[in-house]
Amino acid sequence: MLKPERQAYILHQLDLHNKVLCSTLSEQMSVSEDTVRRDLQELSDEGRLIKVHGGALSRSFHFMSQGAQPVYSLQAKRQIAEKTAALIRSGMVVLTTGGTTIHELASSIPADLQATFITSSIPAALAYAHHPSIEVIVIGDRLSKPSKMCVGGDVISRIRDIRADLCILGVNGIDATTGISDSDWEVVQVKKAMIEAARKTICVSIAEKLNSRQHFNVCPSHRIDVLVTEIPPEDAGFEDYRARGIAIL
Repeated sequence: MLKPERQAYILHQLDLHNKVLCSTLSEQMSVSEDTVRRDLQELSDEGRLIKVHGGALSRSFHFMSQGAQPVYSLQAKRQIAEKTAALIRSGMVVLTTGGTTIHELASSIPADLQATFITSSIPAALAYAHHPSIEVIVIGDRLSKPSKMCVGGDVISRIRDIRADLCILGVNGIDATTGISDSDWEVVQVKKAMIEAARKTICVSIAEKLNSRQHFNVCPSHRIDVLVTEIPPEDAGFEDYRARGIAIL
């Protein structure tokens, strides 16, 4: 794989997952980690990503709350947000993660909706704060800078005391056979607690992430109640998901 191809691949993976690891990229592209690190440094010098220890972060996700960077597949994420907002009813208690699709959800909630939104994501909480009617509860502990979510034992303990109507998850990887996965171990633990604390789990994902896997499992596919994407629910690509009892929206 030539350098322009490698760097285009790296940037695309960042668009999809917001974070990449040198070890994973090395394996995926069949090159050495030194080669990956050189590519990341060059892209960082050009201002196209944020290089961190062991990998890189997406600039669009990192500066999401400032609106300074374009959001990948923004129109698709807005479509997903509008579909998801239609599932929320007044009086509900809703647990959510963070991410760019969740950020769009905050803008899609009807102005007259009265519900309680609980999150450990700092950007999501700030986005919800602009809504005139919903109550916003932030669960805090140690901040994971790559994900901008609070993680740790206190977060998980507090989530376990909640009985939510909905858990709305932004996902990094989702596959009909293996379920939801993520690349951040501590974020995985928070997501697991959210799923356990809610009556129904809704996954929001652009179609490009379907049939992809990350290193750490969040939950098996049978724990997903609804999958929301931007493509029509009758698309043949959802057959394996429907076969596992997942409603497609």
